[in-house]
Amino acid sequence: MAVVDYIEMKIPAKPEFVGVTRLTLSGIASRMGFSYETIEDLKIATSEAITNAVQHAYKGEEGEVLIGFGLYDDHLEVVVSDNGKSFDFHKTKESLGPYIDHSVEFLREGGLGLYLIETLMDEVKVHQNEGITLFMTKYLEGEQVEMDAETVST
Repeated sequence: MAVVDYIEMKIPAKPEFVGVTRLTLSGIASRMGFSYETIEDLKIATSEAITNAVQHAYKGEEGEVLIGFGLYDDHLEVVVSDNGKSFDFHKTKESLGPYIDHSVEFLREGGLGLYLIETLMDEVKVHQNEGITLFMTKYLEGEQVEMDAETVST
């Protein structure tokens, strides 16, 4: 399924800019038709991913966090990249391997943030290159169930 719209923002790797991303995400998700509860889940998961990049990727040094929003007909894909460099959304997405448990190591110490993100999102994929790129997918209510049903019946 092709992305309908793609929005990208780059923020300084500082905690005070996480809220700007949350506001943007809230507006996008609301426009797409997500429920209030789901929007809150999206905001928490995205905040965790960005906060992790701010705290661990740059360790207080200057840096940027790139946040991308892939808007599809039936889902939203939020991408958080902590290498601070622009990336090709489609190329990076195609290079993603299957998710395996040791990906927790990619999110540096703790791993609780990844657990929370996985709990709140429908799909989570990690790509490690110069930095870490996290793809988080949330389906519009009912879409995931239909997709799973099609997979089973095929």
